[in-house]
Amino acid sequence: MTPISSPGFSMGPALLFCPADRPERFAKAAERADAVILDLEDAVSPDAKAEARLNLADVPLDPDRTIVRVNSAGPTLSSGDFEADLEALEATPYRTVMLAKAESADQLALLRQYRVIALCETAAGVLAAPSIAAEPNAVALMWGAEDLVASLGGTSSRAGDGAYRAVALHARSSVLIAAGACGKAAIDAVYTDIPDLDGLAAESADAVASGFAAKACIHPSQVAAVRAAYAPTPEAIEAARELLAAAQDAGAGVFQFRGKMIDGPILRHAEAVLRRAGVD
Repeated sequence: MTPISSPGFSMGPALLFCPADRPERFAKAAERADAVILDLEDAVSPDAKAEARLNLADVPLDPDRTIVRVNSAGPTLSSGDFEADLEALEATPYRTVMLAKAESADQLALLRQYRVIALCETAAGVLAAPSIAAEPNAVALMWGAEDLVASLGGTSSRAGDGAYRAVALHARSSVLIAAGACGKAAIDAVYTDIPDLDGLAAESADAVASGFAAKACIHPSQVAAVRAAYAPTPEAIEAARELLAAAQDAGAGVFQFRGKMIDGPILRHAEAVLRRAGVD
């Protein structure tokens, strides 16, 4: 399966978070996912952050498949952690970072030497997503549901049936559209109900259909479901091939295929299927 990519981002669809204070898990996480996100933020308690930073250099991974989530650059949130994270990164080969609670383009300017995945997970971050995505060193945007709802004073991003509430769906769409408008990749939020692989599969399928380049995972057991959602079925590949062949025969303009109207956007959908499958 060919990774979906935008300039600067081509890591594959299943990104797996790994706490940076658990170095014994680094290699396993890297083996099981398309890329690993070494987390210096929420997954690490304040008293373990210093040791977690040292682990970045002590346990080397492939830089092309490694992302480091750094703490917020916001003055009221970082408590010096952001600056300490950057100092630790200088001793590593890692140059792709995920900026937690990104809220302005100015914050990305502090990371000019890095490729940045901006995590828009607060109300301010979602509103600033268009300007953040426009920054040259932004390679992708991700959104986060739980921090967003917390920033609004809410208590849950999902309703009783497991579906996202309207405010979360609005944020998800806003971040996706902001990224797409700037030619950047968008990464879908984590699915927190780890045993519910059916729910994860359905949400991942929706992420693919909507245009997200990848989905973040919080447990190795989730990787297979995400990969499966991003891998087109043989039937989908054959249907895309047949449609594109029919378009060549029809020539330019709108035409009918199996009772449906086909125009340029529909052909691009078919091309996206073949790209995900690695088919020319």
